[in-house]
Amino acid sequence: MLSHCLLAVLAASMRPMPANSTWQIDAAKPLHVVSPSLYGIFFEEINCAGDGGIYAELVRNRGFEDAETPAHWRVSGGEAKLVKSDALSNASPTSLAVTSNGATSIENEGYWGMAVRTGETYNLSFFTRGDANQIRTELVDEAGKPIGGIEFRTPVGGWKQSFAKFTATETSEKAKLRLTFKLRGTTQIDMVSLFPERTWGNRANGMRPDLMQMLADLKPAFMRFPGGCWVEGDTMALAQRWKQTVGDAKDRRTQPNIWRYMSTNGQGYHEYLQMCEDLGADALFVINCGMSHREVVPMGKMDEFVQDAIDAVEYALGPATSKWGALRARNGHPKAFPLKYLQIGNENGGPAYEERYGLIYRALKAKYPKLNLIANLWGGRPQKTPVDILDEHYYSNPEFFIANSDRYDKYDRNGPKIYVGEYAVTQDNGTGSLRGALAEAAFMTGMERNSDVVVMSSYAPLFANVHNKAWNPDLIYFDSSRTIATPSYHVQRMFANNRAHRVFGSYLTQPVAQKRVFPPGGIGLGTWNTQAEFKDIRVTEGGKVLFSSPDGSGFQREAGNWAVRDGLLSQTSNAQHSRTNAGAREWKNYTLQLKARKVSGAEGFLITVGRRDDRNYIWWNLGGWGNTLHGVEMATDGGKVVLSQNPGRIESDRWYDLKVEYTDERIRGYIDGKLVLNQSLPETKSLHGVAGINEKGDTVILKLVNVSDSAHSVTIDLAGSGWQRVVGSIETLSGNNRDENDFDDPRRVAPRSSALSACPAKFDYQIPPRTLAILKVKKA
Repeated sequence: MLSHCLLAVLAASMRPMPANSTWQIDAAKPLHVVSPSLYGIFFEEINCAGDGGIYAELVRNRGFEDAETPAHWRVSGGEAKLVKSDALSNASPTSLAVTSNGATSIENEGYWGMAVRTGETYNLSFFTRGDANQIRTELVDEAGKPIGGIEFRTPVGGWKQSFAKFTATETSEKAKLRLTFKLRGTTQIDMVSLFPERTWGNRANGMRPDLMQMLADLKPAFMRFPGGCWVEGDTMALAQRWKQTVGDAKDRRTQPNIWRYMSTNGQGYHEYLQMCEDLGADALFVINCGMSHREVVPMGKMDEFVQDAIDAVEYALGPATSKWGALRARNGHPKAFPLKYLQIGNENGGPAYEERYGLIYRALKAKYPKLNLIANLWGGRPQKTPVDILDEHYYSNPEFFIANSDRYDKYDRNGPKIYVGEYAVTQDNGTGSLRGALAEAAFMTGMERNSDVVVMSSYAPLFANVHNKAWNPDLIYFDSSRTIATPSYHVQRMFANNRAHRVFGSYLTQPVAQKRVFPPGGIGLGTWNTQAEFKDIRVTEGGKVLFSSPDGSGFQREAGNWAVRDGLLSQTSNAQHSRTNAGAREWKNYTLQLKARKVSGAEGFLITVGRRDDRNYIWWNLGGWGNTLHGVEMATDGGKVVLSQNPGRIESDRWYDLKVEYTDERIRGYIDGKLVLNQSLPETKSLHGVAGINEKGDTVILKLVNVSDSAHSVTIDLAGSGWQRVVGSIETLSGNNRDENDFDDPRRVAPRSSALSACPAKFDYQIPPRTLAILKVKKA
């Protein structure tokens, strides 16, 4: 294989190949240190990431708490029913009473099949009470053939635990666990558990090794857990509370998961902390702050939640002589866990969050002043209480992430440090394509370049069982035995494994930018938590009238209470997202004029142009964001991107004369004849990069992303720093925009490595189209 520099020389000898971009790098003057915590992971119990995923338990509904029937269990040859008398524990009030005729079986297929391997050992345990019985425990393959098992007699009387260990005689991807009761009588059974003996680190109650290895390969600086929306719950009764997730499995709460399945909490607070320790990652625990999706705990009842936060820290960090440190020691871990961060709430905001954040912040800082506390940016950051680190979340289309690669170039260096706690391309990205991954990579160059501000980041979500996806896309897919690393996973691994210690000042010139245009489409009117009236609506293209409606008739209602009366179009609902529309998808280069009046409510008007359907449109949001801003938002496949915002508000009981001039290249907006909006789509940069050096100071690390469909020759210039010749390696991730990895071809998109032989310190590198390239360069 020819090296890159030699190939460049040969090409140049055959034809002129001028560089269309230059990357000047000042390697003699390193700038700020890159945060060691820049690249981490976020684990949320979603998509069966834990139960049915990395948590190695093979039995589903082991405690019989999932439903009013024995869900995921099949009974044959006798009778079995759920009972709530003589409970095993308060946390496991339901058991299964099996009335055997001498050959009654109960069978569990686990989470869409149990993957077992020839020669591997499996540990079974369960509790029984009542009549003694002779139970044959065995693994069976998909056809029902036994492939390993053991027979033993259960004790008589009250609840007693039995254990069995057996070896699989064959491999099966969809095995089942079968328990056959061979004597007549009634036996109650509960907490039926089956674990492979080979877990990560061979820990009891442990984790699935292949999935843990994928996390370890990311070299995460930290792990955020356990959520996410899982922390909040839909109601406070369903919120995740860490004290219900530690100790013996039978004493842990099984609860409905907000992502529509039951969670055993077998992977609880202790196991999360243990995972962090095993991965060499700092722990970032997210605590419920007294807020769910629908409810808020009154301030007078917040003491319990404040104490939960203090006690969680003591469990992780406190000495073994403290109350919660002693419980940690009894649970098998006398020394402290690597808890470094605590986040107060998840995606909570507004005045209620401001109060509760301040309450918990002050209590934690009083006892643990060195603990790093993280606040939410959700409708504005807290203003009355200090913010150590601020958590920002971004889900959007590829264009948003590409356009925002320089977002943090403009951040206030005196403001709070930033944690980009959740981000991913979630629109126009299939189940995880190369295009989305490269857009994320472009955004990540900006995070690393500005890591004096952005100190932490984590993609979301981390895992998805392919049989239970509640979110799309995800970083890692799996079933009972196989895994898929998405293109985004490879981007995360490449960045984390090649994090610079310091960044350099550098200047990357761009090839001709890709021009973007606004799409054609119809019009619409809307409100958000506001009642309003509209009239004199007219759309023209040049001298041609496309639509005219003095009273608002002719619109199609999408959501809200819309009615034409008294010569006006009225919207009388205070709901969010009340909308109505008119016009055709092919309309373009038109002018929309109307009059609008706010009757009551929190915000102003939503004036829509370029509407193709209810998921693809552009609106001029007047008096949005709590009636503080005017802005333009563009929706693509349901995901909205803010194109611009400016201060502005809408008064009640006042008629506004509004005009929007909508063309391919620009949106101009007028309020009462005054131009207040002049918006174009930002040009898409093809190249995005960040340059730095390793901790030893002997290797320059260059991350370069080409999001365009053309190859670009880039002159990389280190000569200005006094370097003469260089040598190194190149790792690339390339392919077609829509390429995805799947079980049939898990490495369709995967990194490739090559050598960079001795070159002048100013050399041309031809980066292929649709490519992330990481060049590691040393002085030759």
